[in-house]
Amino acid sequence: MFVFVVSLVFILFAHGVQAAGTINVGDALYTPNGTDVTVEGYIVGVPVNVDTVEQSNFTSNYALAVADDASETQVDDMIFVKLDSEYRSEYGLQNNPGLMGTKIRVNGTRDDYFAHQGIEYVTSISKVSSNDGGEDDGGTYTGSYYQDAEGLSGYALKQSLHEIIDDHTELSYSNVWDALRHTDEDPSNPNNVLLLYSGKSYSKYDNGGYVDDWNREHVWAKSHGDFGTSMGAGTDIHHLRPTDVTVNSARGNLDFDDGGSSFYEAPGTYYDSDSWEPRDAVKGDVARMIFYMAVRYEGDQGELDLEIADYVGTSGPYLGKLSVLKEWHAQDPVDDFERNRNEVIFNDYQGNRNPFIDHPEYVEQIW
Repeated sequence: MFVFVVSLVFILFAHGVQAAGTINVGDALYTPNGTDVTVEGYIVGVPVNVDTVEQSNFTSNYALAVADDASETQVDDMIFVKLDSEYRSEYGLQNNPGLMGTKIRVNGTRDDYFAHQGIEYVTSISKVSSNDGGEDDGGTYTGSYYQDAEGLSGYALKQSLHEIIDDHTELSYSNVWDALRHTDEDPSNPNNVLLLYSGKSYSKYDNGGYVDDWNREHVWAKSHGDFGTSMGAGTDIHHLRPTDVTVNSARGNLDFDDGGSSFYEAPGTYYDSDSWEPRDAVKGDVARMIFYMAVRYEGDQGELDLEIADYVGTSGPYLGKLSVLKEWHAQDPVDDFERNRNEVIFNDYQGNRNPFIDHPEYVEQIW
């Protein structure tokens, strides 16, 4: 009797039975072929064969790899989504590399693709928020926060996002210390903060100006606009991060670009006379902070007009290098640490969000 029931279940699935509700990628991997599914997960690359997924330098728009973790690199934990022609222009990564790390909901039929667990015959794809926009979303962006920016692109999108995130609650520079202890708390040790460039976990209260302390790094260097530590750009914690004192000093006000000599106190970091390259794990974080600053500060109400240049050796209210920052944004997708940081800043401190964490696709739509 048991064998009969099990066999019947598989026969029903094979004839297009609808899986119950929305499922994650882990569940979808074990759902039988022929099942109609609604799957949510993060875009993590482009599959090109059964065991290879491109996670940068994309060569096609024909499929997506989707996973439960936006930073997933193991192909066995991904499901492949075949993109028919009507979805390629909007969701293909060759055309839209900024979609890496975006959470999507896919409706289609569970069917192997490239001899790997997949979804074909897609009937709809939509972007969803990191917290799913449920009833108890804590007042975050998932309701109407970005409503005024819908359907816009280019300068119009940039201006709309500026209006949305403008006029945030400003902190004093001394209050930034306590804010960073909260926003950059080490998830594995609540007594520590994670340092941006080195990745080290440091005691929350080992802060100050001594060699072995951590201090407040302005990712958009404060001399690029001469805003110093004044309230506003100088205390905006969307771009202020805990950093080793010596590493902060070495970065100085350098632009961002690839290459240079290795910096011994921050493994994976490189620098030369006019540029700074952070470790791979935070390249995207840095890029999205710079994109935020260029949108938040647009020169109205007496504020600075900060702009991203596509060269290094910048001065005044400019910082580079745009083309490299876009590459870093695509190569290092939004992760849970960034998402949590964005939520904490929004809910507990400034009341505004970084749009490029919530909507990575905005980068390509503006720049």
